[in-house]
Amino acid sequence: MAKIDLDSLSIEELAGLRENATDKLFEKVASRRAELEAELDKLAQYGKPVKKTESAPAPKAKKTEEAKEPKEQVAKAARLEPPDTRAHKAA
Repeated sequence: MAKIDLDSLSIEELAGLRENATDKLFEKVASRRAELEAELDKLAQYGKPVKKTESAPAPKAKKTEEAKEPKEQVAKAARLEPPDTRAHKAA
């Protein structure tokens, strides 16, 4: 594959390159998906029918900073509390 000096390209050229790369990627994904679905159809004759999905499953959502805040506040409060107070609460 030829190396391209991206720094020397104009914005229009970079946008065109991105569009071409995106188009080629979609073509390859569609082709591979068709191959895999054909393979699933062949394999289905040997066992239970395989459930086909319309698209890949959505990635799981990451924990947000808001979800982390309560834990951090509790930890901070525990550090601020005098050691002898914590001992009385545990007893």
